[in-house]
Amino acid sequence: MCDLLDSQPVAEKKLSRMKKLRRTLSESFGRIALKKEDNGFDEICVTKMSTRNCQGMDSVIKPLDTIPEDKKVRVQRTQSTFDPFEKPNNQVKRVHSENNACINFKTSSTGKESPKIRRHSSPSSPTSPKFGKADSYEKLEKLGEGSYATVYKGKSKVNGKLVALKVIRLQEEEGTPFTAIREASLLKGLKHANIVLLHDIIHTKETLTLVFEFVHTDLCQYMDKHPGGLHPDNVKLFLFQLLRGLSYIHQRYILHRDLKPQNLLISDTGELKLADFGLARAKSVPSHTYSNEVVTLWYRPPDVLLGSTEYSTCLDMWGVGCIFVEMIQGVAAFPGMKDIQDQLERIFLVLGTPNEDTWPGVHSLPHFKPDRFTQYSAKNLRQAWNKLSYVNHAEDLASKLLQCFPKNRLSAQAALSHEYFSDLPPRLWELTDMSSIFSVPNVRLQPEAGESMKVFGKNNIYGKGLIKH
Repeated sequence: MCDLLDSQPVAEKKLSRMKKLRRTLSESFGRIALKKEDNGFDEICVTKMSTRNCQGMDSVIKPLDTIPEDKKVRVQRTQSTFDPFEKPNNQVKRVHSENNACINFKTSSTGKESPKIRRHSSPSSPTSPKFGKADSYEKLEKLGEGSYATVYKGKSKVNGKLVALKVIRLQEEEGTPFTAIREASLLKGLKHANIVLLHDIIHTKETLTLVFEFVHTDLCQYMDKHPGGLHPDNVKLFLFQLLRGLSYIHQRYILHRDLKPQNLLISDTGELKLADFGLARAKSVPSHTYSNEVVTLWYRPPDVLLGSTEYSTCLDMWGVGCIFVEMIQGVAAFPGMKDIQDQLERIFLVLGTPNEDTWPGVHSLPHFKPDRFTQYSAKNLRQAWNKLSYVNHAEDLASKLLQCFPKNRLSAQAALSHEYFSDLPPRLWELTDMSSIFSVPNVRLQPEAGESMKVFGKNNIYGKGLIKH
């Protein structure tokens, strides 16, 4: 009897504990369901239930259709991803990878996502134009063709801007031309208003395409259009920009090595830009020997013509002097018609035949033979090019650039400080690398001889806002 009586309280205690536990569990599940209803889509885990992925939320699964519309929009907006190469209206909404483990609507028996979900998960449309892709650019017309490359005017499908497409043909047995590799590698690191900008590089099995900013003409075509010499003010602005670009690359120990009017581009706003760095070299220190087969003959300095393979930035400065004279006079400074011998004779006729007194070390150059050259005495440059005398300080600057002895030539940085430029606004020397000289007030190109405001069109070099009144 005592045992039976003792067992009843125990049974009642167990029953009481079970009721209390049941009540506690019911209240707990009720709170979980209420929490999910309040938080909506953010707290819903619709997938194969796993305590690791869903952290215990294994009851009251709501279908997508019952989720309030405002919460659907909020979740999609926070998980959208913008592709910078697409237009703003073509943004692609993606489901975040972390949520893909817990959000898998209408899962099939094989566990694969529905096509609708996969489509939302794609990063971008396969037809969207991209940088670095050949089909991202449309060829409009051929601009020129060389021994290993063809240049086209093109248009970018990414941003609609005009570009110049330099298409370099590749051959299996020869591979990529070293000049193309050199040009691309150097231009990638050069950012200056007076250096042509390399936008993109496209490589396929058959071609290597360098995508440049499109520039409307070059100095050679500009001078052909305006024979007899350019307006003195325009010569000064073009020369200032040329020296500005050269000073930038020379400070980085880069030589252009092929300065000529064809490689100086002129934009429709009047900006001059150094281009065609196929022969450029990054000069190491101390000096190494380089090929003397550089620079077009008319603009090749006498030290290179005589076989010197040790040169520095002074190589480019000779070309600057030749181009300066040509812009003012209207004809090439030293237009050799036959060969290197003829080219040297034309130079010595004006500057005098060199000797050890005027050019220390000239006798040690491979191609210098005193008996091969006529002995000329140096002349004033105005005797050869009379228009130099019409412009203040022009002859002095030209004479300091056209020095036979390389070390006597003025550097680009020093030339920018020459008196020839003294009447230009001081702010020109304070510009940042990527700032155009035409951003300075009162710096404008002048109409060339024989032209007037009536003939200026939108594609003319004297576009709106470029004339100084």
